[in-house]
Amino acid sequence: MMPDAAGELPETYSLYSDAPVAPTPWWESVGSKELNRLIDEAMSGSFTLKEAYARLEQSRSLAVQVGAGLYPDLTATGIAETSRRKTGSGSVRSFGDESYAIGLGGSYELDLWGRVRSQREAALLDVSSSWADLQTATVTLTAEVAGRWVRIISRELQKQLLEKQLENNQIFLDLIELRFRKAMVSALDVYQQQQVVENVRAKIPLVVADAQLLRHDLAVLLGRPPRADLSLKQVLLPDVGPLPSIGLPVDLLTNRPDVRAAGTRLESARWQVAAAQANRLPAIRLTAGARYGQSDIDLLFDTWTLNLAANLTAPILDGGRRAAEVDRTRAKADENLWAYRKTVLRAVKEVEDAMVNETYQREHIQGLIAVKSAAQKGLEEAVERYRKGLSDYLPVLTQLLTVQDLERSLIDQQVLLILYRVGLYRALGGGWLTEQTYESKATSSLQLQNHDPGKRKNDISK
Repeated sequence: MMPDAAGELPETYSLYSDAPVAPTPWWESVGSKELNRLIDEAMSGSFTLKEAYARLEQSRSLAVQVGAGLYPDLTATGIAETSRRKTGSGSVRSFGDESYAIGLGGSYELDLWGRVRSQREAALLDVSSSWADLQTATVTLTAEVAGRWVRIISRELQKQLLEKQLENNQIFLDLIELRFRKAMVSALDVYQQQQVVENVRAKIPLVVADAQLLRHDLAVLLGRPPRADLSLKQVLLPDVGPLPSIGLPVDLLTNRPDVRAAGTRLESARWQVAAAQANRLPAIRLTAGARYGQSDIDLLFDTWTLNLAANLTAPILDGGRRAAEVDRTRAKADENLWAYRKTVLRAVKEVEDAMVNETYQREHIQGLIAVKSAAQKGLEEAVERYRKGLSDYLPVLTQLLTVQDLERSLIDQQVLLILYRVGLYRALGGGWLTEQTYESKATSSLQLQNHDPGKRKNDISK
């Protein structure tokens, strides 16, 4: 790859230090055994990963096919014939003739201009791109599993909060009805509080339904039926802690699998240009063939190479087809270059965005906590004044709705903070798994028991 293929990159990120990234799967830093279990199960059962692995196998097989052009092509043929004839003079007699022949044919292209080798190098780089695509699918999968899991916990917390608010609102309603029976307040106060009670009650089914839908999503991500029992027990949101080490922007060139995939596709396109250019030059192909009958089969392996011939083919007129193919592959290489640079800049942007979002989300949560504290004190004061008859019920209702809205909003904003952290890990490239660890975690369940990835790579490289 050209040194400047990635284009201009900032030396550091705008907000945080350039400490190296910790070489551990990011989800382990959350400290939840349940999340670890879910991600391990997703890596084992995800149909998305199995699809990506199947595409990797296809690219490996194609690379083997393309690389076969570097070796001679040898074929064998065999013929066996039987014929019978009859004579009609006197008594009828039947005669049989049998004949056998065996032949060998071979051909080999002298790769003088590197056409076959260029095609092989392009195919090997396509294998690397497919491998990076598999890792990209894993990064996306782990983030989606974590996101669904966090949202499920938040819906359970919202349900518990709504049930608690419903209970408190019912207590307020009972007190207002008591004051109404004593002619201390108007019926309007009762109706207003009944509206608050029913409004909270109406929210609960929606939260329950949303939690169930999220469970369905999570089950499918794990490769299980939607209504499968996921054994989710955690009831508290995880504490993501301070921002992790993020390294330097240039680290994304190796840490982000989608960036690596874009880079290898760029290199593959350049090798395809070389193959298209070589295809315009003369080609020399050696051929050899021999066919031996029944009487001289023993001479086959002693004499067949004497029929060796060399064929020279050179394009003269092709209507500009080969030249157009060179132009096309060059344009494809340019397309991949700009796609690579766009992918790199987008990766840097995603890291920057995630850090900005998390930083200011923390400040926002602190502000909401302060607002909630002030609103709670206002509610207490409004209730006290209402009990003493110094004000009507409207200030109480206003403060009550404000406090309860803030309580629900705080849960949502805390979930958003966690999701921003997940987004940061995703932007950095996920778990930074080594290839050996990745093979054991992500592809052990992708039917690799009968496959040796190391052996396959050696076969392709031959």
